[in-house]
Amino acid sequence: MKSVIFRTLAPVLTSLMMLFSIFVLLRGHNEPGGGFIGGLIAVSALAIYGMAHGVETVRRAIFFHPMAIAGAGLLAATSAGLIAIFAGVPFMTGLWIYPAVFGREVPLSTVLLFDTGVYLVVVGAISSIALSLEERGGE
Repeated sequence: MKSVIFRTLAPVLTSLMMLFSIFVLLRGHNEPGGGFIGGLIAVSALAIYGMAHGVETVRRAIFFHPMAIAGAGLLAATSAGLIAIFAGVPFMTGLWIYPAVFGREVPLSTVLLFDTGVYLVVVGAISSIALSLEERGGE
């Protein structure tokens, strides 16, 4: 894109959208949000950045191949269910632990692990599709 305004504002907009996508991810099951919607917001941010600065810049920014990100997400989501089986409860049962971090209890759950896996699958798969379409659009 040739617009100087768009190229200047794209990194700021991308940063805000990525931060908001993590907020939506962590909001999770208790309120509207979660891994899928958070992942879609993150992919939209990457698409905006790609339109402003090109596909190669986005590929350098995400560091890993998008399908590797999707694979890691699938592994995380699957392991959330397997942890429940190893704990002796039905598959995909939510389990919580409360470790103390800096003197404060932090609730961690397999639900959060599953949502994070879904987030990574959505970001990896859809950004892979979007980046390949953007590359072909330049030809």
